[in-house]
Amino acid sequence: MRLTLEGDRSLSISRKNDHLDIVLSGRGASSVSAGFDRFVFEHVALPEIDMDEIEVGTRFLGKHISAPLLVSSMTGGPERAELINANLATACEELKIAFAVGSQRVAIEAHGDAGLSRHLRELAPSIPLLANFGAAQLNLGFGQDQAARAVEMVGADALIIHLNPLQEAVQPEGDRNWRGLLHAIEQLARRIRVPLVVKEVGCGISGRLARRLVDAGVSVIDVAGAGGTSWAAVEAERASSPLQADVARAFIGWGQPTAEAIAEVRDACPEAFIIGSGGIRDGVDAAKAMRLGADLVGQAASTLDAATVSADAVADHFRVMIMQLKVTCFCTGSSDLVSLQASRLRRLDTAGSYASDVPVRRRSAPATRPSPISR
Repeated sequence: MRLTLEGDRSLSISRKNDHLDIVLSGRGASSVSAGFDRFVFEHVALPEIDMDEIEVGTRFLGKHISAPLLVSSMTGGPERAELINANLATACEELKIAFAVGSQRVAIEAHGDAGLSRHLRELAPSIPLLANFGAAQLNLGFGQDQAARAVEMVGADALIIHLNPLQEAVQPEGDRNWRGLLHAIEQLARRIRVPLVVKEVGCGISGRLARRLVDAGVSVIDVAGAGGTSWAAVEAERASSPLQADVARAFIGWGQPTAEAIAEVRDACPEAFIIGSGGIRDGVDAAKAMRLGADLVGQAASTLDAATVSADAVADHFRVMIMQLKVTCFCTGSSDLVSLQASRLRRLDTAGSYASDVPVRRRSAPATRPSPISR
């Protein structure tokens, strides 16, 4: 494995702190919409259900969660990451929703934990917890041993491999050799003892790529589409020269909007477990993501402000989101998530009029043995 010098570690920590500051400031937002405003639920004026009995719980990684929500990966320098992750883990355990940690690359290379430790599992003993590092690291010495360390470090139920080619391309110190990574992901999927998740970081995953990933043994696809944080915008903000900033700014609107990515991946991979993330603003967007084909919905930047304050602030944020999801269920006549995923959703045209009904897209039963993701 490539040896990382102390200077490299310091640069990585400084970069992560820069990323956190820029996202918190709002300067890292994409210039495009996530696409959920192009859809509207049919309002059911006579729901014929009791709102207090609506059930939005589901199963993920073999565990029951109270709502189809995931706190998506966030990070920062070790000291800040420790506070943020502790608040997130505590809140997720209280509410019984899933939690994914930020990149563990620095921790693995430094043979430490960089604010990501088994303490997170102690804070969140019963929820799905996901480890994480970047796909580019698979060309820089990472493999089965490092994957096992990432999982063991936090007591994770699954491992995320994140895809961020645009960010690496516009980052001066980025890793740009991406040859052979699909094969490396396939080899890792065969050898790792926990389910493998592949996610983008804000540009979306296409249906064609999702199909190849699922065929390679990936258990979960997180589309992480455009419409939330733009890492091109973030890198433009931290660029060390006007030239570097100009290159990055051209890509602030790059990527496939999240709503479109969810529907496309579901069509291409009817049996896959899909996470919809990227620009999810509230529980109504979450409901639309579920209706378009997602099994779970992720939020990151929208949670970050609360995560820097307290676990209670994070919990309050998600309580609001869960109630918004339940109100959406009530006003579509949906008693649970299965009903919500079959409710009537209409696509709007450019003039804001109804253009067409959206076909129902739900995960089909896998052709082989039951998946460890939901059983």
